[in-house]
Amino acid sequence: PQMRSLAVLSVTDGILIRELAVYAVVQQSTLSRALDALVRDGLVRRETDATDSRATRVYLTDKGQEAYARLWPHMAEAYDAMFKGIGAAEKEAFVATLRTMLRNIRKHDF
Repeated sequence: PQMRSLAVLSVTDGILIRELAVYAVVQQSTLSRALDALVRDGLVRRETDATDSRATRVYLTDKGQEAYARLWPHMAEAYDAMFKGIGAAEKEAFVATLRTMLRNIRKHDF
């Protein structure tokens, strides 16, 4: 959950925790614990939403961006290894199917 959170925040920084949970494909309670560790390590920061004091946004810190940049090549390597020997069309169809499945099981209001 921590690495997935860093990956999501590297693309969409400053999103609400509930949105981050959906994009990182993790339960909000699990994400909360992961964010506690990321905050403690100085990789992300939480801020109260400017328009809704009940909501919290999460931002990647400079240290978090550096950590993500160091870890991303290893993630990309693992991703490439997973799809070794699988053609582009088959990979694309597989990923599209997974996205559809995620949309089917992850209900959200945004």
